[in-house]
Amino acid sequence: MRTLLRGGRVIDPGSGFDGIADVLLDDSRVEAVGPDLEAPEATEVDVTNLVVGPGFVDLHSHVHSVAGQRLQAMDGVTTALDLEAGLMPIERAYAEAAKAGRPLHYGFSASWGAARAQVLANIAPDASIDSGLAVLGNPRWQRSSSKKELAAWLSLLEGELAQGALGIGILMGYAPATDPGEFMAVAHLAAKAGVPTYTHVRELVEVDPAIPVDGSVEIVAAAGETGAAMHHCHVNSTSGHHIDRVLATLETARSEGSRVTVEAYPYGAGSTAVGAAFIEPDRLRLKGLKPSSVVILETGERVRDEGRLRELRQQDPGAPCLLEFLDETDPRERGLLHQALAFPDAVVASDAMPVYWKDGRTESTEWPLPPGGMTHPRTAGTFAKTLRLMVRETGAWSWLEAFRRCSYLPSRLLDDVAPAARGKGHLGAGADADLVVLDPAAITDAATYTDPTRPSTGVRHLYVAGVPVVSDGNLNTGALPGRPLRGEPR
Repeated sequence: MRTLLRGGRVIDPGSGFDGIADVLLDDSRVEAVGPDLEAPEATEVDVTNLVVGPGFVDLHSHVHSVAGQRLQAMDGVTTALDLEAGLMPIERAYAEAAKAGRPLHYGFSASWGAARAQVLANIAPDASIDSGLAVLGNPRWQRSSSKKELAAWLSLLEGELAQGALGIGILMGYAPATDPGEFMAVAHLAAKAGVPTYTHVRELVEVDPAIPVDGSVEIVAAAGETGAAMHHCHVNSTSGHHIDRVLATLETARSEGSRVTVEAYPYGAGSTAVGAAFIEPDRLRLKGLKPSSVVILETGERVRDEGRLRELRQQDPGAPCLLEFLDETDPRERGLLHQALAFPDAVVASDAMPVYWKDGRTESTEWPLPPGGMTHPRTAGTFAKTLRLMVRETGAWSWLEAFRRCSYLPSRLLDDVAPAARGKGHLGAGADADLVVLDPAAITDAATYTDPTRPSTGVRHLYVAGVPVVSDGNLNTGALPGRPLRGEPR
């Protein structure tokens, strides 16, 4: 199937091109970009006054459902990867996604947390986000490992890499008291295998002076010593009010040659399981937060006091919740979020969460989604909100810079581990036909904390492998063209 996008403002962060041109798609590839292209047999789409660019590549999406990926499609995403946490066993994760079908491309890292839980707590992983959330609050896997245990779970990670994992996802923030030598061992493994790591860092020393090592210092030290490519997940939420110091630490390491990359999202609240180590009442207090900073997603309950929080953590440690870490209505705190996004070469990544309905469902093929679904608004709105804030409202980014942050740079993080990623994030001839066409005057988020499944607006067309997933602003419910992106072991 050939498609000709006629007369749009084409943005190619790969070449630096920003101008009026046509884009010709031939099945799953970009055939040509240029003025006045001729393709009589192609389906022609008039995109005059619209911006055309490579689809957004989300390195941090825990959405493993058609429902969630459809929300991300309306937000301009064409590839949604779970790299911070990963799934295990990797073969099962890929097989189940392929069997169910996906609107977007998908992929997974090797799960450090699941490998440790299997060895240290005898918890068999099942490639499920729900069981993964339930394990987060289990203290049995959060301890340090013996030499034999360390060797065992490192071996599991090696096996997952051999099966096509896109690097190693490290949830260090969920086991913050573990021996720093274990993190260094994972970095050595990643360097040897030639794959990136994606880390939710442990606490900062400003928050917990008793922490074995500061989270931001640890990641730059490991990258410097081993040469591994190490990605710092959601620097906004793990740094909070200390973003100045953290970004300075990362910048110094990068200037010295360390391969440290950074991501951020434009919200002042995060989302995780209520049993997470950093939501324990004493740790909340260290962060300057209160139990009322925690909201249970499925019920909307704002936790009233420490007693209730302990009760919820005991009853259902896997229950998804929101954690408010910055006040977006406060100009100073809102500025901290913008600072994280504006950091040189920081990429945009959503940390998208599944959609939960009160009857227990986490999937729906209905569109629009059935009412009552709860999630974090970042699932539906991260990229459109970022464009609204950084391009439309503040002018901090040009459109070329926006596509560099949302499409090009995240794709380049994967080039070594997954050579197929080299076709993503740009619009050169031969590139993947993963494109977003948006209205530059209208692109905006619509999801809120109280109504989190409202799709973003302004994405006029979205092509995944050349297949229209969004046409004229409407989702094509029959389109499930998503393909796996897998690592290729050395």
